[in-house]
Amino acid sequence: MPILEVKNLSFIYGVGTTFQKTAVDNINLSFEKGEFIGIIGHTGSGKSTFIKQLNGLLRPSSGEVLLNGENIWRNSKKIRDVRFKVGMVFQYPEYQLFADTVYKDIAFGPENMGLNSEEINKKVLAAVDFVGLSHEILEKSPFEISGGEKRRTAIAGVIAMDPEVLILDEPTAGLDPRGRELLLSQIKTYHSKRKNTVILVSHNMEDIAKTADKVVVLANGKAEMFDITREVFKNSESLERVGLKVPQITEIMEKLKNKGYDINPGILTVTEAENEILRILGEWGKC
Repeated sequence: MPILEVKNLSFIYGVGTTFQKTAVDNINLSFEKGEFIGIIGHTGSGKSTFIKQLNGLLRPSSGEVLLNGENIWRNSKKIRDVRFKVGMVFQYPEYQLFADTVYKDIAFGPENMGLNSEEINKKVLAAVDFVGLSHEILEKSPFEISGGEKRRTAIAGVIAMDPEVLILDEPTAGLDPRGRELLLSQIKTYHSKRKNTVILVSHNMEDIAKTADKVVVLANGKAEMFDITREVFKNSESLERVGLKVPQITEIMEKLKNKGYDINPGILTVTEAENEILRILGEWGKC
């Protein structure tokens, strides 16, 4: 059974008005436990509206969202419980920090789950370790720490609830290359250790190529593609039709292949490209 599934999911803004717009249009997808899913799409493709329906922040206009086989809106009074199981980290989450200390901010979710102080402390410390924060900053104000530390504090606040599904909306937005690499590495480590389902929304094709097992391509509210990452990025022409590009290194290797070099298709990372070039040079050396 998929951990998360959407059936005929649609969402329409401004129903019955001149501003009526279908943001999500009859999507059918299922995600398995432990998968790392990337979601990509041009601005206005429906990404944000889609993920907000996955944990009940928006109620579908039609269709349903199933968590462990059960419609999350079966009992609307328990929708808050769904948000503990499907955790959401919004774009620029550091803007949502509010507590007196970093510790209190991270502990907010577990407290609302009704855990006792010992359980809360255990989850806070585990979340802090997952995102690579020092325990020394726990008693500091979240407004006194660096931008990167604020971002990781906000993510730790969701991780501390130990959700079955973790959704991250553009988590690397605004970070410098070093900060982006560090955060992505920590998210990957979290995923590999927890073995839960992670859904990463990003406009950065390189981020998706490095992390995701599978990729959903959204365009005009529809799921245009859903496949393993390498297969999706092999379809550069299809991606271009919906306003997207393959990762830069994939594009470079495709150009080399088009010039006659024996390049394997679907190169996604610099490391893969390096190995591929060394392979070709090695074959030339045997000639």
